Amino acid sequence: MWMFIAATRLPSQWFSLNTQFTLATTNQEDGNPIDRLIYTTLIVSSICILTSRSIRWRMFLRQNSVLITFLSYCLVSSLWSDFPLIALKRWFRDIGDYLVVLVILSDPRPVAAAQIVLRRLCYLVIPLSVLFVKYYPHLSIHYDAWTGVPEYIGATTSKNTLGGVCLVSGLVFFWDTVLRWPQRRKKGVKTLILLNVAFIVMSLYLLHLCNSVTSEVCLALGCCVILGAYSDWVRRYSKQFLLLMPASFLFYLVLDFGLGMNGEMAEKLGRNPNLTGRTEIWATLLSVRINPVFGTGYETFWLGPRLQWIWEQRGHINEAHNGYLDVYLNLGFVGLSLLLLLLIVTYRNAWRSFKRGSPLGSFGLAMWTLLLFYCMSEAAFKNGLLWMVLLLTSVVVPRAVTVRKKPSLRATGAALAGVAFDGAIVHRPLVERRTGTEKHSRVHGGARAYEEGVNPMGGIR
Repeated sequence: MWMFIAATRLPSQWFSLNTQFTLATTNQEDGNPIDRLIYTTLIVSSICILTSRSIRWRMFLRQNSVLITFLSYCLVSSLWSDFPLIALKRWFRDIGDYLVVLVILSDPRPVAAAQIVLRRLCYLVIPLSVLFVKYYPHLSIHYDAWTGVPEYIGATTSKNTLGGVCLVSGLVFFWDTVLRWPQRRKKGVKTLILLNVAFIVMSLYLLHLCNSVTSEVCLALGCCVILGAYSDWVRRYSKQFLLLMPASFLFYLVLDFGLGMNGEMAEKLGRNPNLTGRTEIWATLLSVRINPVFGTGYETFWLGPRLQWIWEQRGHINEAHNGYLDVYLNLGFVGLSLLLLLLIVTYRNAWRSFKRGSPLGSFGLAMWTLLLFYCMSEAAFKNGLLWMVLLLTSVVVPRAVTVRKKPSLRATGAALAGVAFDGAIVHRPLVERRTGTEKHSRVHGGARAYEEGVNPMGGIR
């Protein structure tokens, strides 16, 4: 439910079913009591679930020390905020994102849990958005307050949010299709692949309607990373592949800031050279006087006199349309440095997961790469659906070791090769013992699972 809210609309907006989400009529400081009640209930429920699970908390804090440091700094930043109480409220609200991620990853089968949650989220949001667009235009079309131009928002609150949801959906089903492709001739797998293709088509349809070029480019980039991760070239040149993704982003930065070619690239993609007014917005935001070292405090830049002045200059906006700039404005250079360090750690964790043979590894590499580019024109760090999906692939949740009854021979084969249930494939490295040594090999698409007697729709054949 939490991820559904993050992907669509606030609970109060669902109750009112009002598509005109104008910032001028939104109480930016007080919030909404319905939202607070539902958020608090979900956060308390998540804490109760986590306390009942056998998580090794000391090891968790040690293995995720950079993430804990970043969140701690975000909390401390409320001390120098102009609105400390609001900063605290928003920090506790956003901490729910991390608690939900921990609930999913602390499941006995974390990879399968993550796959199932992502699929079910897409099963719900994408058809609902198509339904709204086709039959309830008053719920799915937003008209710009200044130009009157219609924007398709589906079941979300803006066209950019809808683009982000379609980006996640398209990448999830493409990734799942690549995993299942080696077993495409199997009857059950063929049905799931056709279902994946149907959702990919719906996601592309919505992307075309909302005209989110950033999401379209990032989706293509993420798909390329997933295809590359399972290619023969990566098996031979894994170290080069490890460096390719961050190197491509650094190359883009050189073209953008060093050679000033960002406008030309935007024109080739069908956008304005000024990125639909984003460059003017960035110039205005950088002219605001803030503490460059520590920022204005967690999520409080867009409040008070600053917000009124920005509205007078650039209209009713409430985001920087750049994730790095947004972090700098709220948390300063210290927060931005911690974020960059956190991104390095998440990339390392995603790469280790990929090398171990986990299917979430390739998905995590794709999410990490596209998020770097996505946040050059949208704000998606610290909270939101894209940030939660990245955390699902990179946060380490150590569980306490429990002694279990020795499984049967067929169950052991399933555990090693991978069990598929509810449309999710669980992969684990296959270990073969030869003369005292261990040979590890990745299982692609659950191919070995069928040889070991695993039913693609769940259970053992």
